[in-house]
Amino acid sequence: MRAIVTQVAQQTNTKMACEQLAYPRSSYYRQQQVKPAVTEPRVLPAPSPRALPPAEREAVRNLLNSERFVDSSPRQVYGTLLDEGRYLCSVSTMYRILQAHQEVRERRNQKQNPVYIKPELLATAPNQVWSWDITKLRGPVPHVYYYMYTILDIFSRYVVGYMVATREKATLARQLVADSCAKQGIEPEQLILHADRGSAMTSKTLALLLADLGVGKSHSRPYTSDDNPFSEAQFKTMKYRPDYPDRFGSPQDARQWTQPFIHWYNNEHRHTSLGLMTPATVHYGLAAELTAQRQVTLQAAYENHPERFVKGLPTPPKLQTAVWINPPLEKHEVLQSE
Repeated sequence: MRAIVTQVAQQTNTKMACEQLAYPRSSYYRQQQVKPAVTEPRVLPAPSPRALPPAEREAVRNLLNSERFVDSSPRQVYGTLLDEGRYLCSVSTMYRILQAHQEVRERRNQKQNPVYIKPELLATAPNQVWSWDITKLRGPVPHVYYYMYTILDIFSRYVVGYMVATREKATLARQLVADSCAKQGIEPEQLILHADRGSAMTSKTLALLLADLGVGKSHSRPYTSDDNPFSEAQFKTMKYRPDYPDRFGSPQDARQWTQPFIHWYNNEHRHTSLGLMTPATVHYGLAAELTAQRQVTLQAAYENHPERFVKGLPTPPKLQTAVWINPPLEKHEVLQSE
């Protein structure tokens, strides 16, 4: 671009050439300047006479990293030494010494957060893994909420138990889990119950019940909603229903609304991952029979009008044979490649 501007400038002038080509004159003049060649190495400035000698700097560094002060900030060390009648250098000099060795970091001794393992749960049939959570329902006035407890089978998406209460309480969660396990006939070592880390989910009351029932427990990592995706998706389906009210007038109103919703969700709502079947169909083992019936219907349609099926005989939508919460990396790569 500079060469083009130079050619145009020879016919007019630099200002007009830059205006015609929309090129900044400052950039053109700056590029025209010839940078002087570096002939001599840069001379480093002499150290300040007030700077600490290398031996003293090393002594300060060793003191800061000593067993006594390794967990203390330079300000804490400075104050402690002053109380002992010692002065080595200023706080800023301590920081400069640490910075020269890339040792400026959090020095205080602090509690380390535990390492939470990502839950990896697999269900190949109903009543193997349940997911449960609690969501708030807005009450008649601000800051008044009702709490909906929902237990969901992740394989069939079937709501095996739910409750609307006025508070979030461990004893209520214990009652709901116990009733749901009894209703579904859960045997010891059959089920894993997955939830996030709310107070009701991690309570000792519920943990003792699960131990008595022989039900395994699993928890999401803190602040990781993706570890409990099925409950979150079910709550979204509920709250995006056209008739979902902005507020509920009372707990009775909430129960009157949720009862038909749960019936619709279990018996009428069709899931893509369930092969467009309802949760009740999959949960109670009717999927194979319905798939065969669908195939008969498609076979008849194909025989009547084969020209309408350019890809040949159609097949019913497939039902997932394995449902994961956080599939392992190898499993995830296989699913992506398919």
